[in-house]
Amino acid sequence: MSTLNGTQARVFPVWQNRVRMRVLTKGSGPALVFFHGPWGLHWDPFLDTLSQHFTVHAPEHPGTTPGAPDDIYHLDNLWDLILCYDELLDQLGLEGAAFVGHSFGAMVACEVAAAYPRRAGRLALIDPIGLWRDDAPVVNWMMLNPQELPGHIFRDPASAGAKQLFVETEDEEARVTAQVGLTWAMGSTGKFIWPIPDKGLKKRIHRVKAPTLLIWGAEDRLVPPVYAEEFTRHIAGARVETVKETGHAPHLEQPAAVASLVRDFLRTAPAR
Repeated sequence: MSTLNGTQARVFPVWQNRVRMRVLTKGSGPALVFFHGPWGLHWDPFLDTLSQHFTVHAPEHPGTTPGAPDDIYHLDNLWDLILCYDELLDQLGLEGAAFVGHSFGAMVACEVAAAYPRRAGRLALIDPIGLWRDDAPVVNWMMLNPQELPGHIFRDPASAGAKQLFVETEDEEARVTAQVGLTWAMGSTGKFIWPIPDKGLKKRIHRVKAPTLLIWGAEDRLVPPVYAEEFTRHIAGARVETVKETGHAPHLEQPAAVASLVRDFLRTAPAR
């Protein structure tokens, strides 16, 4: 075990010890698992706020951990990834934990909750992908040039959250390291997403039994807010909170407000 940015960092081998998954943990209280988006894990003010009320476990998707990029080659498809998470949750000793996910991470959280309903006690999905409508296609961010990407993820590409995700520094080595990490994270997660982020979740999503909250950025330019209706149509009892003046990453643009929504939901939603 080591420490990283005030968190405890542990590495768990899964998939016959061929995949190493690093988990950052901080806080106390009920267990909360955070599934990060396609641009890598950053311990940010949103997670820090949640850790004041919950024990936050934030695993890095395979292939996104520094020093272990090639582990991703041992996974062929989304089901391999879901099974890795089941093995990881076994090692963490977690059942009935709160799942919180963003974008691709929300899709993974939803898939795990559908495959293993006992794993998820409550589910908070922030701008999830995983469904598809021909009349409202999800933008393929892999096809955007680097200069366009911040303006698609964030309502304000100059916001503090954007600067954290797209590291701005005069230190050339740090800048290049961050860019390589971002690119590799997009590649490692992209193999489970594209050409379109529809891997059959709509056939399985009825298995989700956990009380579910959808949180959506009102100005999401990647995944149109109409998808909130799709998720609520498929998950019994799910409800939606829309966050004004945010894009695809509302928890990074308004961390306090979104953390408050998540905290209140997890505290008050009836157990399944």
